[in-house]
Amino acid sequence: MRTTKSSLSLAITLALLSLNTVAQQQDSAEESKDQTIMPTMEVIKVFGNANSVILEHTGSVVVINRQQIEKIQPLSTEDVLRRIPGVNTKSEEESAIVANFGIRGLSASESKSLMLEDGVPVAPGLFIGNDRYFNPRVQRIEQVEVLKGSSSLRYGPSTIGGVVNYQTKTPDDGVMLTGRAGSFNMQEISLEAGGKNEAGDAFAGIVATHATSDGFMDKGYEMTDVMAKAGVILSNDQKVGIKISRYENDADISYRGLLMDDYLAGADYNPGADDKFLTDRTAFDINHEWALSDQATLKTLVYWSEVTRDYWRYDVDTEASNSADRWVYKDTLSGNNRSFDRVGIETRLTLDHQLFGMTANSEFGLRFMQEESNDTRIRAERSSDRTGVNDRHRIDSADSYAAHGQTRIELNERFAITPGLRIESYEQKRLILTDDNSTAKTSNTEFLPGVGATYNLSESAQFYGGVYRAFSPASNGVALDGLMDQDLDGERSTNYELGLRGNQGDVNYEVAAFAMDFSNQVVTGNSDPNLSQSNGGKTEHLGMEFMLGYKLGGGFSIDSNATWVPTSEFKSGENQGNRLPYAPKIVANLAFNYQQESLSTALTVHHRGEQYGDASNIEEIPTDAAGGIWGGLLPSYTLLDLTAQYNLSNNLRLFGAVKNLTDKRYITGLRQGIYVGPERSLEVGVRYKF
Repeated sequence: MRTTKSSLSLAITLALLSLNTVAQQQDSAEESKDQTIMPTMEVIKVFGNANSVILEHTGSVVVINRQQIEKIQPLSTEDVLRRIPGVNTKSEEESAIVANFGIRGLSASESKSLMLEDGVPVAPGLFIGNDRYFNPRVQRIEQVEVLKGSSSLRYGPSTIGGVVNYQTKTPDDGVMLTGRAGSFNMQEISLEAGGKNEAGDAFAGIVATHATSDGFMDKGYEMTDVMAKAGVILSNDQKVGIKISRYENDADISYRGLLMDDYLAGADYNPGADDKFLTDRTAFDINHEWALSDQATLKTLVYWSEVTRDYWRYDVDTEASNSADRWVYKDTLSGNNRSFDRVGIETRLTLDHQLFGMTANSEFGLRFMQEESNDTRIRAERSSDRTGVNDRHRIDSADSYAAHGQTRIELNERFAITPGLRIESYEQKRLILTDDNSTAKTSNTEFLPGVGATYNLSESAQFYGGVYRAFSPASNGVALDGLMDQDLDGERSTNYELGLRGNQGDVNYEVAAFAMDFSNQVVTGNSDPNLSQSNGGKTEHLGMEFMLGYKLGGGFSIDSNATWVPTSEFKSGENQGNRLPYAPKIVANLAFNYQQESLSTALTVHHRGEQYGDASNIEEIPTDAAGGIWGGLLPSYTLLDLTAQYNLSNNLRLFGAVKNLTDKRYITGLRQGIYVGPERSLEVGVRYKF
């Protein structure tokens, strides 16, 4: 059931008032005034900052801070991700309502990378499947962290490509209003408001956004996102933080794209105009940090979320569609309606200590999580206002346990190694309510060892590298295909990485080489238990990432990066020798920046190489509805964006952007038709802080 906005506002207001009352009642000692409140637990902690080269992480780390995000002026998190080396995005519409990205040669249409918000898993179903149906709104994001290599062993599951962590905003004292408008009748307004008590040991704040758009190709949406935070320092050694959020989005998007003739003719209509994608999410996180001593800290995080996704799609008249060269719909439709519930608790103990006379830092963690999805399919008529017969009703659930430990050992002042081990154990269940309550279950345990190392060549240059095992669990629909235990292990990969990062004067750089070797990749939809473990075959991914920044002087600078993945292919099975879909060989970014006093501008170039739309590697895109248009070779493209910001005063900022400056027409993806990238668009905005 969808919660009303009025009840949501009341709940958030009451939560903030109650926390503020607790804060006002705190007996604030003088020494606590100077402490920093911990609004959300740093489950992912970036050592140093985005410009530091001497990191404790044994893998590649990219941090995009708030200033850099505002320079991009993104409409979605994927506008940020596509500028990060190693990441490829598969945009389906400009606001990225669902997540579509791949890391290091993994398919952008079937992510094997973990997505977090403030350290909390946000993909609806990590073990039960359907993990793309929620994507955090960029308006609430303070910082984006992408972590690859052996450091990702601390997190799981699904860390084969890496970990993306979105850190949310904590509002400053005062109120800030931001308004933005642009092409396709896009209108957006955001509010950030926060404050501390007189003693400075408690705070509360809210970040809220409402946005509407007719959308490119009439793929309109109406989105509301509200997040409230509060925190209290309980004593000199304990603090607690809370976050409550609510998100709603009603979008006119569909699985169907344009047929070939309409695409070539430059059509820009919505090919599934009556289809509706309705999502909402309510979430609650509470975290506690306890400094047990000067050498030991215990952090505990409890989280809960509920996501609903109602997807109403009209049935197609295939013969009529082929005759008309565009989709022709019937008066019957299906509501593929799903809800996802998750509750979890995670605790991490960090220790600074000595080991065999050497300085060491250890972390030990435990996690328990429960997930459940309620999946229904409603058969309806156009005249029935989305009511009808539920002819498929199933409940998927999973209980999972994880434990990890790692120790960073400083062998000398330059060289450190970090061995670690992660264990993931889970049980999956499926209940078919429309089939006499038939049930099936399966379980699996994965042991994931790894080791990483860093070597400081100097104060401004560092080698790093590592090797680790990673896995992504098979979803319930595959592991229990046909209500039979398929005896599936997770999708396993052995990952290797070696890199060098540093700076020299006005130049900063990083280069990393990586290899990922899948020993067991599961393909969905296989009903033969004798083939389930091997039908997908082995895959291999080899590549390099490059980053280079250079300050030219006079306020001018260049930032660039490139990802080269010459090998991303199936090594066995029916697709042996073929390249993975949505895994281009080249993705590159180049930004020309200028910043002087109150003015900041950037001209950015994004290039994505050609890529296949499916594992068969067919090159011709089908031209009719019967062809399905799942595959074909997507041509390469290059996009230019121009952005600018100007501070009229300390409190007032104007900003604007022209995106797809050359009005390039390009294909972003294939499904049941061709997905077209947004045409040239203009956006302008203003931000005022009271």
